[in-house]
Amino acid sequence: MTKKIAVLVVNPVNGFGLFQYLETFFENKIPFKTFAVSDSVSVRTNSGIALQTDAVIAELKGHEKEYDALVFACGDAMPVFADNIDKPYNQDLLAVVKTFNDKGKIIIGHCAVAMLFDIVGIGEGKRVAVHPFGKPHLKKTIGTDEKYVIDGNLYTAQTENTISALMPAVLKKLA
Repeated sequence: MTKKIAVLVVNPVNGFGLFQYLETFFENKIPFKTFAVSDSVSVRTNSGIALQTDAVIAELKGHEKEYDALVFACGDAMPVFADNIDKPYNQDLLAVVKTFNDKGKIIIGHCAVAMLFDIVGIGEGKRVAVHPFGKPHLKKTIGTDEKYVIDGNLYTAQTENTISALMPAVLKKLA
């Protein structure tokens, strides 16, 4: 049975990280669908490239059972997340991440995803790879300086530069 992946795309997204995930899934014939963490399918990379996602996160909420794994493609939107946590799309983000975790599904991410895990409450006591700037902000999630970490259903890479080290384990799990 082929696995199906939901890919969350913040606005602006780190294009280098996002494209590594998408290219890996495409090359390995793993179906995926992209969801903008936004009110619109139009997003930009942190370098300004315009992108269109397949849908918005509101369309994923309630349909988590249709996917085997969730990818959080980090980006420059994370530093201002706390200022916009009340936005409906960010509330949907928190709910979707929690639902995937509650169902024991694989959650994959890099950079500041550990901070998201901390906010949602799914990283408590778990080890994660995290960007050095994000590490001091973790309260209950255990940040490491490792290139990548797998702890239960959480698969994390420290930065977009270490996603390639994580992907063989992701592919093995999704095979």
